[in-house]
Amino acid sequence: MELTAVDHRIPLSDGNSIPIIGYGTYPTPPMTPKGSCRAGVKLAIDVGYRYIDGAYSYQNEKEVGEAIREKIAEGRVKREDIFYSGKLWGTDFDPQRVLPALQKTLQDVHLDYVDLYIMETPMAFKPGDEIFPKDKKGNWIFHKTNLCATWEALEACKDAGLVKSLGVSNFNRRQLELILNKPRLKYKPVCNQVQSDKRYKNVKCKNIRSKEQHDQGLAGNQPEGRSKNQQLMLGVYFEPLLEDELLNSLGKKYNKTAAQVALRFNIQRGTVVIPKSYDPTMIKENLQIFDFSLTTEEMKTIETLNRDVRLAGQLRFSGHPEYPFHDEY
Repeated sequence: MELTAVDHRIPLSDGNSIPIIGYGTYPTPPMTPKGSCRAGVKLAIDVGYRYIDGAYSYQNEKEVGEAIREKIAEGRVKREDIFYSGKLWGTDFDPQRVLPALQKTLQDVHLDYVDLYIMETPMAFKPGDEIFPKDKKGNWIFHKTNLCATWEALEACKDAGLVKSLGVSNFNRRQLELILNKPRLKYKPVCNQVQSDKRYKNVKCKNIRSKEQHDQGLAGNQPEGRSKNQQLMLGVYFEPLLEDELLNSLGKKYNKTAAQVALRFNIQRGTVVIPKSYDPTMIKENLQIFDFSLTTEEMKTIETLNRDVRLAGQLRFSGHPEYPFHDEY
C-alpha cells in the first residue's frame, strides 16, 4: 500500500502515535495577512495533512481553530482524525499559569484536548500576557526557570485529560535530562522539536532519542533549511539548502523538488517533519513525498551536507541563563 500522511504514523513512547508529517502554522513573515493561516490550515486538511502544529506565541490559534472546526462541520474529518500540537510559551512557566495557558489554547482552537503539548522553549520570561516582555530600555525581561516545576504542572494537565502527550522544544541535553531525572517523574517527554535540516545534524539529539536511552522522538522544525528570521543566522553566509546541487540532482532523478527530497530524507530516517508554508502549491508539494524512496547511498550522501549552522539559534535571548544553544544537544 502506498503510504500517505493519513496512514503513516510513528509510535510515541507513551503508547500514542503521531503522523510523520505535520503542517506548520508559524506565520512567515510574522505579519502575515489575517486569514492566511485559516486558509492554509483548511487547504492542508483538504489535501491530507492530519497533524497541525500550532502555538500560543504564533498569535493565530483562533484562525487554526476556525479552520479545524469548519472541516469537522463539513464532515471532511472527525476530531479523532486531527493531531493538534500546541505549545506553552515561556511567560507561562509559573506552575499556576500552566493550566490557564492550556485552557486558552483549547478555547481558541475549539478542542476539548490537545494531542501534544510542548514546552516551546527552556527559557522562562516575565509572567504575564505580554508574549515578549521588555523593560523601558528595550531589554528582555527574563524570569527564573524551574523546568521540573513547570513539567509537574504539565503532568497534572495530562492527568486531567486535557493533553494526550507531552513534549519539549529546543532543549539541550542537560535541560532534557533535568526532566528525565526528576524525582517522581510521571510522564517522559515524547519528543524534542528542534532544527532538522542538514546544516545542523543534531547528532546528540539523535542519540538521546535512541530506544536504549530515553525512548524519545525527534520532531523537525525547518526541515527544508529555511529560517524564521534572517537575523538568527549568526551572520554566516551559505547557499540556500534548496539550491544545493545534490538535492536538485536527486530531485531530477525522482521528478521531485529539492524541498521534497529534503523532506523525504528526514521522514526516511524516522524524523517527524513540520514544513511551514501558506502558499497553496507548496502546501500540496510538501505532502507528495510518499511515492518515492532514497537509496541507502543517497541517504549517506545527503548526510555529508552538514554545515553545523543553526537556523533557529534565537540569538536575541542569548543572555538568558537557560539559553539552550551554548551547549550541544
